[in-house]
Amino acid sequence: MNFGYKRSYQGPIEAVLLDWAGTTMDYGCMAPAHVFVEVFKRKGVPITIAEARAPMGAHKRVHIQRISELESVRARWQQHYGRPPNDDDVSAMFAEFVPLQVACLSEYSTLIPGTLEVIGELRRRGMKIGSTSGYLPEMMRVNQEDAKRQGYEPDATVCAGDVPAGRPYPHMCLLNVIKLGVSTVQACVKIDDTVPGVEEGLNAGMWTIGLAISGNEVGMPLKDWQALPAAEQQAKRQRAYGRMQQCGAHYTVDSIADVMPCIDDIQARIRRGEAP
Repeated sequence: MNFGYKRSYQGPIEAVLLDWAGTTMDYGCMAPAHVFVEVFKRKGVPITIAEARAPMGAHKRVHIQRISELESVRARWQQHYGRPPNDDDVSAMFAEFVPLQVACLSEYSTLIPGTLEVIGELRRRGMKIGSTSGYLPEMMRVNQEDAKRQGYEPDATVCAGDVPAGRPYPHMCLLNVIKLGVSTVQACVKIDDTVPGVEEGLNAGMWTIGLAISGNEVGMPLKDWQALPAAEQQAKRQRAYGRMQQCGAHYTVDSIADVMPCIDDIQARIRRGEAP
């Protein structure tokens, strides 16, 4: 008789990889959304915040390209220019986007409540902290400096400009694994507030936690979210949770402040021999 054997990792969680805007800082993921709107406005083709947010999590040039491919945006562009948007248009808008984004990042760099407490607990348990972002290196330098001043400094940071392809490809997560010296991707947890960010972790073979409220899916600053009537909060929460669950997130919570029970459960599942 022939038998096959399957090995299973049953050790500790070695690393937690986090996104930046909407996950650890910039509640509501406001900074990039506003700049995408401004860039298209300057081209005479206004877009809505919802359209600006649709591809959130991708490399920023890819993000602009995907906005331009939305049927509604293409129709407005055709009406304004008499032709659909092309690659040169995307390149021109991306060139405008970069300095605009760098200039406003610090306005939105406040850490999300719970970030320092959760990072402290993860480190206390011996876990390394990695991070990924759809931002470019010059943008990340601003975020890293602002975060450090507030007490947050990951052990590794990889952004879309550091790898051949951004989300949902797993490259940024895997480069974190190399930088952090992690033994296996099954010992990693990816936390993100965007669908492509969750897919990035899944494609890297990691456990994933989706953040439904603090980031792109709801897309509201904390004070605006807190001011909503309970019924409206619940409707938005239900939609955001559904989006995260449909893309395959192993767990979904409101914000980083709520992830520790998920970390505990993931660790218990790993000990039982389960894999992502």
